[in-house]
Amino acid sequence: MNTQASPVKVYVRIRPTANFAHEFIECLPDLQTLSVRWRKESKKRTSNIHLNSWLFKLNGVLHNVSQEEVYDCVAQSVVLGAFEGYNGTIMCFGQTGAGKTYTMTGAAEAYKQRGIIPRVLQQVFHEVEHQTDQSFSVHLSFLEIYNETLVDLLSALKRGKGVNNWALGVVEEPGGGVSIKGLTLHLVHNEEEALNLLFESEGQVQREAMYINKSLSFLEQAILALADSRREHVPFRQSKLTHALKDSLEQQRTEPNLKEAGSSPPPKADAFEDFKADRGSEINRILKENKTVLLERRSRLETLTDVINATKRDMDSIASLLHQYRGQSQGQFVSAEGEHVMEEAELSLVMQLRELKNVYRKTYEEYNSTKAEVSYCQHLVNQCRVRLLTEFESWYNESFLLPGQVLSLLEGGPIRPGHVPVDKALTLEDDEQKTFRHPPDNQQETSSAISFYNAYNRSLQRKVKK
Repeated sequence: MNTQASPVKVYVRIRPTANFAHEFIECLPDLQTLSVRWRKESKKRTSNIHLNSWLFKLNGVLHNVSQEEVYDCVAQSVVLGAFEGYNGTIMCFGQTGAGKTYTMTGAAEAYKQRGIIPRVLQQVFHEVEHQTDQSFSVHLSFLEIYNETLVDLLSALKRGKGVNNWALGVVEEPGGGVSIKGLTLHLVHNEEEALNLLFESEGQVQREAMYINKSLSFLEQAILALADSRREHVPFRQSKLTHALKDSLEQQRTEPNLKEAGSSPPPKADAFEDFKADRGSEINRILKENKTVLLERRSRLETLTDVINATKRDMDSIASLLHQYRGQSQGQFVSAEGEHVMEEAELSLVMQLRELKNVYRKTYEEYNSTKAEVSYCQHLVNQCRVRLLTEFESWYNESFLLPGQVLSLLEGGPIRPGHVPVDKALTLEDDEQKTFRHPPDNQQETSSAISFYNAYNRSLQRKVKK
């Protein structure tokens, strides 16, 4: 978001049609100018035809473009600006059937045809995963403004079905900024959770507004006032729509990553060391003890392996010597019964081989027992590591990220704040340093598609149950 440029950008998307009115609408080669001509017959003389034309200079004209191209052109910079601390809003206008819903949400059953909102959710979590020097907490709300009435589309998830929306209102915060009082906040940890809420909200959307002209008129007045440097007052409070969008329209910058106390959360690596020295000291002590035992058992296993291999080599060597000796001395000494009598050297080899076999058998038994101990110790270490990391994530979110309102909602519930899945915790090579791993770019789309279709299938299941 370039603060030097206009905070408001305007794009026109033309819906594809087989009978495009080329004689009335022309997209100029610069892809930023739209020419509209209107043929009007004179009232005095029907044979006279007046042709009026207008040129509209825009930030972009989107004609015969894909959903991906629309997003890259219109929305991508807004999301990136949000990560820099700028409020952002994308508004879609058009008459009924113009394609507003398709542009914003897309086709729910086709991943490639998804709209701006699902793509925003994908980019948000992509940025969260890759900006490892920052800590993020993502909350989602869906608000509908219908005929100057505020409707929370996700209120049923927290307040139960059949319960009316609490009184929602646009309020000015004491420290500056605008918020919707009573609007539910939903903590989401990944793209799929966010998409589930999106599909849930789509089932709650009311009939298409037929009385939006008044709000749009006020919105136009507010934008014109913002563009006029001579105007000191901007009429934001004329409607709930303009009031709710006040921060975004003014292009106000917010400080990112703030907790309620107003300070930025510490880096996770530093906080992890503090956690291990204080609140997580006991589980960290147990983890260190288990790792010490594991290292000892592994060292013993390596020693036993060396002994077994050396013993086996000695056994093979003596067996070879014994075979050679017996071949050379065959028939030299025979007892009265006709049996072979061993010489002193041969007897010594036989005794050595017997002793080595005895050592090999006992060592191999200890090897199997130690191997089982190593496996068990490794299990304990992994278990302690997962618990340490899980407790740390909860502590970190409780201490630095989650607002008090969210913590009060989670209190007493089965889910701990900041609880992370075991498979995510195990991606850390060692508890001493947290290593972030990201899928290659060619896996990003695959992961997003899986999340998209999982959320879509859940929405279908909900419809069937209803």
